[in-house]
Amino acid sequence: MSLRPDVDLVIRGAKVVSPDHIFEASVAIAGEHIVAVGHDDTMPPARQELSAKGLYLLPGAIDSHVHFRDPGYPNKETWKSGSAAAACGGVTTVFEMPNTKPATGTVEALNLKLKAAESSYVDFGIHGLLGDDTLDRLDELLEAGVTSFKAFVGNTFGNLPAPTDGALLEGFEKLAPLGIRTVVHAENSSIMARRQDHLVKAGRIDALAHLAARPAVCEIEAIGRVLTLAEWTGARLHIAHHSAADSLYLLRDAKRRGVDVTVETCPQYLLLNTQDMLRLGGILRLNPPIREQRHNQPLWDALMEGVIDMIATDHAPHTPEEKTRPNIWDCDCGFPGVETQMPLMLTEVNRQRASLMDYVRWSSVNPAKAWGLYGTKGVIAAGAHADIAVVDMDRTGVLSQGKLQSISKISPWNGRAVQGYPLHTLVRGRFVMRDGHLVSEAAGWGKSVKSVQRMPKPQPKNTEHYTQAILTTPEGLPTNALPTGT
Repeated sequence: MSLRPDVDLVIRGAKVVSPDHIFEASVAIAGEHIVAVGHDDTMPPARQELSAKGLYLLPGAIDSHVHFRDPGYPNKETWKSGSAAAACGGVTTVFEMPNTKPATGTVEALNLKLKAAESSYVDFGIHGLLGDDTLDRLDELLEAGVTSFKAFVGNTFGNLPAPTDGALLEGFEKLAPLGIRTVVHAENSSIMARRQDHLVKAGRIDALAHLAARPAVCEIEAIGRVLTLAEWTGARLHIAHHSAADSLYLLRDAKRRGVDVTVETCPQYLLLNTQDMLRLGGILRLNPPIREQRHNQPLWDALMEGVIDMIATDHAPHTPEEKTRPNIWDCDCGFPGVETQMPLMLTEVNRQRASLMDYVRWSSVNPAKAWGLYGTKGVIAAGAHADIAVVDMDRTGVLSQGKLQSISKISPWNGRAVQGYPLHTLVRGRFVMRDGHLVSEAAGWGKSVKSVQRMPKPQPKNTEHYTQAILTTPEGLPTNALPTGT
């Protein structure tokens, strides 16, 4: 097979990282795609070259969980600023959440979001809202560009009502035959609301009151509930921001039974705990909450075991004023994370808590597989999109909230020493960050991944009991034989 005689870029002398190997190779890129990976002598002439000797090429990170706040909250973040943060963090694809204003539960709201996303530096998917009042619009939302759905079973920013169990089951029934995955914020809203009311009346406004309102049982109960509904219908499920050691057994057992459930955790649940909450207060308020130290290592172990599949960030920016109020209940939940995830995790790789191959599996390969993108994204190979993070594992530094691309210049990682940085980020062959600096001309380069999304064949179950099925008279049974009311 002959190579093209002229390509746009050759990255020379790098170490290419896959989930199974690290090997020395050069990479040739033509247009948006990788056209060759191999020995440097086999590379075609290129219009541009990048020497990457001593550096690592990672498939760009895919963050399944970001809030870019646009439309509705431009004081907190915009698509341009949030995607700039992603680009500078080695993240080449994001999946954005629906709790904007308006929430992404109608085609009109989706179109507003897609318009805002025209300024994105990186590629993106859009999670639509699954709720009681959106069930009749799931098909049209998918047709209009939604890639997946999100159900806020637990209360969070935007105060969207949790779907009833009946609506959640019916939503899974609709999506299971389509093979569409649903993200679930798995906390029990009823327990949390009641406990928070007790705490407020008791005068608890301290940082740990937030954890007291949302104990691990909220996560255990909600995960068990949504796993039951997903397993019964055959729907694909994704558990967002997993935080507790106590609920891992549910996921481990479900995966052993063959339930199609994927799970994300975030750096904050791996690396921070209540001691940091006491130190930082409302800066660390988020949902689910930062928990006790005993949860940290089991989450690492679950990543290594494969019970937890991936790293996401729950990038959830707010203004500094909104994060530093003296009353914990008045502090908005969440903080920026899409720009700091990679250096934080590479630092742990340097500390030998995991390998660089493990990190690629968690940050890119498994998310690509979960969202039907693998082969096009999540891999450095001929034919794939040229989504690449060029990483220096030796570079050291200190994270600074003042230097974040996000509008939200407040971070619990401020002042944290790290080793391992993305130096260059390419999205479909174009530099969006180069030499550690945002390439401002690349704003708007990002595209929806909807057109390249290819989910595996769906495997719905118990379809004869789906809501739509029971509305039809059973074949061969006369209507006068059916029970009637009294």
